Amino acid sequence: MPGAAPHLPAMIPLSILDLAPIPEGSDAGHALRNSLDLARLGERLGFRRYWMAEHHSMPGIASAATAVALAFVGAGTSTIRIGAGGVMLPNHAPLVIAEQFGTLAALFPGRVDLGLGRAPGTDRAAAYALRRNLAADENQFPRDVVELMAYFRAPAPGEARPVRAIPGEGLDVPVWILGSSLFGAHLAAQLGLPYAFASHFAPAQMEEAIALYRHQFRPSEQCARPYVMLGFNAFAADTDEEAALLATSVMQAFVALRTGRPGKLPPPVAGYAETLPPSGRALLDQVLSCSAIGSRDAVRAAIEGFVKRTGADELMITSQIHDPAARLHSYEIVAEAMG
Repeated sequence: MPGAAPHLPAMIPLSILDLAPIPEGSDAGHALRNSLDLARLGERLGFRRYWMAEHHSMPGIASAATAVALAFVGAGTSTIRIGAGGVMLPNHAPLVIAEQFGTLAALFPGRVDLGLGRAPGTDRAAAYALRRNLAADENQFPRDVVELMAYFRAPAPGEARPVRAIPGEGLDVPVWILGSSLFGAHLAAQLGLPYAFASHFAPAQMEEAIALYRHQFRPSEQCARPYVMLGFNAFAADTDEEAALLATSVMQAFVALRTGRPGKLPPPVAGYAETLPPSGRALLDQVLSCSAIGSRDAVRAAIEGFVKRTGADELMITSQIHDPAARLHSYEIVAEAMG
């Protein structure tokens, strides 16, 4: 593997979002080992965080047991922050997540983040299999977030707690709110938590959500000022043409998902977008509007333009690329471009 590249600039931190993609012709075990390779590379290149996302019943994503996968990555790295981007909290009891991420924080102190989302991360049938009850009211998620955060707080002197998260209690596990709509922005602002927006696949309300979050933000012990991290796709290669080809894998995956045919991450197909009807091309233009596709200079220009437009405090780069080696090289080029 190539040697270490220059560290990323202090002007804006870059982090990694990994869906642990399972490419066609591979399996979940290989995908998770590829994830560890990516986290190690990110650590060497100076990326701030490495996050994995919870998805269920999806043939192309290996990170369903998110805390377990993060334990594997944490054991194979030493300095990069690891975390969930995110855990879909309605799928779990808050105590269970406090114990899982408390365990991670006990194993890897000072390195663990917990991003929380309210989407199911799957379809209705799998959500029912996870929850058994889909009738929770819209206020359940905020209540669950508050309950979960309480498990992490150290008890006051003489305080008796009927339920305790062990490990978890008194440990430093920063909580983030994830979102792709205004709901998460409002909640993050009211609780004084950092906010991560899923602009890498659902950018429609990004600017409105950022503005609402910053306007309504209330300082807290965890966060004195608003802090916005935005998802951003990067498909970087040595040439613009090669990068455009690499991006066709995620294009195919998006179309398959939206048409009810999710599968493993397919290999690139030259000219794929041109084979789609206008509605399909419009879908891709929308979901991939927050993306950099190209060689080093094109990637740098796209990232700088996006940061200038949004005022993001941090970007979380995701690269759904079929070839694991090309995916690693894409992150190397991003680091070089921004260094």
